[in-house]
Amino acid sequence: MKKGTIYRCGSCGYEAAKWLGRCPECQEWGSLEERGAPAKPAIQRVAAGAPSAPARPIGEVDVEAARARRTGVSELDRVLGGGLVPGAVVLLAGEPGVGKSTLLLEVAYQWAKTVDRSLYVTGEESAGQVRLRAERTGNVHDLMYLAAESDLSAILGHVDDVKPGMLIVDSVQTMASPQVEGSPGGVTQVRAVTSGLVALAKERGLPVVLVGHVTKDGSVAGPRVLEHLVDVVLQFEGDKHSTLRMLRGIKNRFGASDEIGCFELQEEGIVGVPDPSGLFISRTEEAVSGTAITVSLEGKRPLLGEVQALVSSTSAPQPRRAVSGLDSARVAMVLAVLEKRGGLKLGDKDVYAATVGGMKITEPGIDLALVLALTSSFEDVALSPRLVSVGEVGLAGEIRRVPSVGRRLAEAARLGFTHALVPPDSGKPPAGIRVLEVANVADALNAASHAR
Repeated sequence: MKKGTIYRCGSCGYEAAKWLGRCPECQEWGSLEERGAPAKPAIQRVAAGAPSAPARPIGEVDVEAARARRTGVSELDRVLGGGLVPGAVVLLAGEPGVGKSTLLLEVAYQWAKTVDRSLYVTGEESAGQVRLRAERTGNVHDLMYLAAESDLSAILGHVDDVKPGMLIVDSVQTMASPQVEGSPGGVTQVRAVTSGLVALAKERGLPVVLVGHVTKDGSVAGPRVLEHLVDVVLQFEGDKHSTLRMLRGIKNRFGASDEIGCFELQEEGIVGVPDPSGLFISRTEEAVSGTAITVSLEGKRPLLGEVQALVSSTSAPQPRRAVSGLDSARVAMVLAVLEKRGGLKLGDKDVYAATVGGMKITEPGIDLALVLALTSSFEDVALSPRLVSVGEVGLAGEIRRVPSVGRRLAEAARLGFTHALVPPDSGKPPAGIRVLEVANVADALNAASHAR
C-alpha cells in the first residue's frame, strides 16, 4: 500500500485506508479504486456572520407559499401527500423499462395544462425521441418545454430562459457538472449534480423531479447521500409480464412515507388506478381449493389480494418449496406452524405459494390467509368465495392482532364479502359483514370449514 493514498468505492463513496475486495458499505465487489489522500483541513474558528433573514417565532412563519400544488396525476399526488411542494426535490427510481419517463411526461403535461410551464430535460434520449413518445401518449402542450442536455450549467441556463414552474431531469446519472472531475454517473458527479439542483430548487422555490437508476438488488444507484439530499424518494415498481405498476413512497418530508399509488401501463400511456383491489383477485364461477382472500394494508390503502397455494405429493427425496409474491421466510414459518400446531404432514409434500396479479405482500397480516390456502389445498376442499381472513400467526399457533382491521373489513364489505376471520379484540366490525374471531390456528381451520 502506498503511503498517503486511500481507496474509495465507485458505487457508494466509502473510503478505506487499504484495498478491499468487497465494499463494507454497499457490498459491491471490486468497486474500490485507489485515490490520493485528502488533505486534512485545518481547524479554524468561524466568525459570526450576518444572517440571511432574522429568526422569527415559528407561529409567524408564512406557510401559504409552501402549500403543495396538485400535479394533475391523482395517484402521484396521493403518494406525495397532496402534490408538489415549491422547492421540493423528488427522486423517482425504478428499473429500466418500468415506465418512469412515461409517467413523468404525463406529469409534465398535466402541470403545463393546469398550473404553469414545465421543463423536461433528458440526458438519455434525443429531443425527437421524447417528442415521438409524447405524441403517442397524447402529452403535448404549448407550455411544456423540452431540452436534451447532459451538462448542469446548460440546465441552469434553460431554467433562466424558460422560467418553468416545475423541472424534470431524466436522469441524474447522465448529468455532469463542469466544475467537478469524474465521468457522469460516478459518485462525485452524482453528488455534485444533485447538490446543484437542490440548491436551485431551494433558492427559486422550484419543484424538481429527478429520475434515478437502480442497482441489481433494486436500491437507488449512486452514493447513499443522494437519498439524504432530496426531500422525497419514490420507487416505481412493476413486473415486466404485467401492466400494473406500483409507485411506493420510501422517504417523504411532506407526508406519509409508506403510501402507494397504482398505475396501469397501456398503449396510449400510463393511467392511474384509483380502485385496484379487483386486479388482485381472480374471478371464477366455481370455488377452487387452495385459494384464500385477504386484505393487506399498503400505507393507508387497503388492498384485497388472493393467496394461492398448491400442496402435492412428490417422489423426490427433497420436497420443493416455491414462493412468488410472498415473503419466503414467512411461508416457511407458517408451514412449520401448520405441521406442529395444525397436524398437517407437509414434510414430504411439494408446496407452492403465490399471489395473483403480480401483487407483492410482505406484511404479517396475511399469515392467516396463507394458513387457510395451504390447508384448503392439502385437504382439497374449497373455501367460501365470500370469506376474507386477516391476522398474523405466531410460532405458538396463536392469531395476533394487526393494525386497521376495521378499515380492511370495510373494503372487503364494499366488494361484497360477507364473512371474515379476524384475531380476538379487533374492534367493532363494519356493517354488512359477519365477523368470526379466532384465537389460534385450530379455531381458524374449524371456523373456515363452517363458513363454506
